[in-house]
Amino acid sequence: MNGIRKPSIDSLVTTDWLRDHLDDPDMRIFDCSTYLARDPNTTFREYTGESDWWNEHIPGAGFLNIPDALSDKSSGLRLTMLPPEEFARRMAAYGVGDDTRVVLYAAGQVMWATRVWWMLRAIGFDNAAVLDGGFSKWKREGKPISNTPCLYTPAILTAHPRPDAFADKGEVLAAIGGTGKIIVDALPPDQHRGETEINHGRLGRISSSVNVNAFDLINPADGTFRSPEEMRDLFASAGVKDKDRVICYCGGGISATGDSFALLITGHADVAVYDGSLNEWARDASLPMETG
Repeated sequence: MNGIRKPSIDSLVTTDWLRDHLDDPDMRIFDCSTYLARDPNTTFREYTGESDWWNEHIPGAGFLNIPDALSDKSSGLRLTMLPPEEFARRMAAYGVGDDTRVVLYAAGQVMWATRVWWMLRAIGFDNAAVLDGGFSKWKREGKPISNTPCLYTPAILTAHPRPDAFADKGEVLAAIGGTGKIIVDALPPDQHRGETEINHGRLGRISSSVNVNAFDLINPADGTFRSPEEMRDLFASAGVKDKDRVICYCGGGISATGDSFALLITGHADVAVYDGSLNEWARDASLPMETG
């Protein structure tokens, strides 16, 4: 794609690698921590981890407010992608430019870091990485921690959109029962089967979708991603084939980026996130769902 710089950073970096590159002048590090609380009206309510960031963070790390600053408030849905040029403008205000490298981490679930990584990929920015194991692993290893606020100088970031990085409900509907496309649910198995009180308007899953729980991609011992071979086996066991276009979804397009990120870093070429996910799908009674 014209205008996109060849990546100079791996998509997944270790805590040791980041420690050795903290002072690189082109490095931009961001805490993406966001948390979910149960809410009777919206299933979940998200809130940022900014107060925790003020207390402790990786040295030099800024904070990204996903719910308020990096989501499209006009979409009628929660946590959806901004128009590419607007997202680029907001990331530029945070200090991300065409010639910077970015490392993203979260203090809790890694999918908040993969969400920002995926949005950057959707605008054609390929020099972003997720910190494997996140802030928890960083702290367990005794690596340096700071409480000094960091605000990077605003930069210029050019959008080179990849429209195929996101799928809409029309593409998902067309993929049901088709060939060459597979729909993957990143939610836990009980939600996939509809055997839980948690739902986003209706219980269950998008019809014909298979299940690869995003949490199963993570090693419980240290919060790192499983090996590429293990992750490929998980997707293959669910029926994902190498040449499929894979459309990942969840409740609100966050856990879905964990699956989509894992697919890309293990070599799958054609992957999309259904941004509306069940927040949109389950509310439309005309769209088919299954349980069991």
